Amino acid sequence: MKVYKLISKQIINRKIHEVFDFFKSPENLSRITPSKLNFKILTPLPIEIKEGKLIDYTITLFGKEVHWRTMITSYQSNKMFIDQQLKGPYVMWHHKHTFNEVNQSVEMIDEVDYVIPFGFLGRFVHFIYLRNELKYIFKYREKIISKVFK
Repeated sequence: MKVYKLISKQIINRKIHEVFDFFKSPENLSRITPSKLNFKILTPLPIEIKEGKLIDYTITLFGKEVHWRTMITSYQSNKMFIDQQLKGPYVMWHHKHTFNEVNQSVEMIDEVDYVIPFGFLGRFVHFIYLRNELKYIFKYREKIISKVFK
């Protein structure tokens, strides 16, 4: 089983509590997710992020709606939180969001460890398509986040 890693870093020129408050609100995920994924939260709003919290949503992959359930497995206010897939398109998805104060700004780090299903076929799809698609999604997020925190 091959574990892939994606790391994305961004400097945001705001106070840490402003940045963290934006990211601890799952409602903002739809703002920073490309529209082609048709991201929809199923869990009733508002959602309070805390350890053990389950969040259900759907995305569209290859023209098919996919149910995704994550659990917040770790949470430290203004520092970090981890969402881990319990049900979804990956064998494993572990997403750590870290927020560090750096020179009156915030360094936000997304670190995702993930495993693709379907063995060799999954690794092939990852190589020719999925890794670039994930990079695109995180670059899109970076662009939107820059606009939000202008």
